[in-house]
Amino acid sequence: MEPCEVVVAVDLGGTRMKCGLVAADGAVVHRETRPTPRAVPDPRGGGRAILDALVEAVVELGQKATADGHRVRAIGVVVPGVIDAATGTVSAENLAWVGTPVLAALTEAVGEEVPVVLAHDVRAGGYAELRHGALAGTTNSMFLPLGTGIAAAMVVDGSLVSGDGYAGELGHTRFVHGDAAEQCACGQWGCLETVASAAALARRYGARTGRTVDGAREVLELLAAGDPDAAQVWDDALRVLVDALVLYTTLVAPTRIAIGGGLVGAGETLLQPLRDGIHARLTFQREPEIVAAVLGEEAGCLGAAQMAWDRVAADESEDAE
Repeated sequence: MEPCEVVVAVDLGGTRMKCGLVAADGAVVHRETRPTPRAVPDPRGGGRAILDALVEAVVELGQKATADGHRVRAIGVVVPGVIDAATGTVSAENLAWVGTPVLAALTEAVGEEVPVVLAHDVRAGGYAELRHGALAGTTNSMFLPLGTGIAAAMVVDGSLVSGDGYAGELGHTRFVHGDAAEQCACGQWGCLETVASAAALARRYGARTGRTVDGAREVLELLAAGDPDAAQVWDDALRVLVDALVLYTTLVAPTRIAIGGGLVGAGETLLQPLRDGIHARLTFQREPEIVAAVLGEEAGCLGAAQMAWDRVAADESEDAE
């Protein structure tokens, strides 16, 4: 490809970093995947190996862009966890990060002349779906990936809701009570994530049967084969997901909800029961469309790139004034 202006985009996950160099028109001029180091608590601040690997990826992608004749305009990095927008620090249990100064580390590595955007991975994925995917054309909608965990990207009155970095943690709202409630990694009991995430499906099936399964994928295979324990675990997940979507619909009135993450691979086995369950429960509320997200695993990286280009445009607008 001819040399052009690009942004560096990195989507940091618990096991992999999805990386790219992305032009202003959205063309991905380079993509690669890197392993995320195992999270190990560290006396220097927690999860230091992961932060070092993230910084290294960003620096080396910038170097590659320069070597290929491209000009790097900005850097977009998206991560899981809670991001304090005021300080650029991140707390993410699966990365062993507690108030980790991610933005400062990135800025120090690349220099002040290249702007760095740090955002939540799910909000970035939702932004990509809003700009180019299943939520295009909506002003009130939600992106809900069902993967190892559960979080939501909320679009309200045309704006992506950040809540200073804290918004969208639908997976940590309580929908299970009494003896059936399990403790969540967040410390609460009965969270949506303890029943309806991909990790929960595998764990709950194993607890119910004493069998170890190869993740949610195998549970879905057993479900298709008529396994009654898989059916019960799946029905439990659908029930709390319907509860969550009815609550969200009542409060925020989305016109469309795009389901993503690993569980959307179940297709209509997931989507149609959600549609039916919501339809049966709603009375006066506006009923949303329930659709599959379309950008898949690239959503976070593409969202990171779009946010970086938005930063470039905003800076140029300020300079013009």
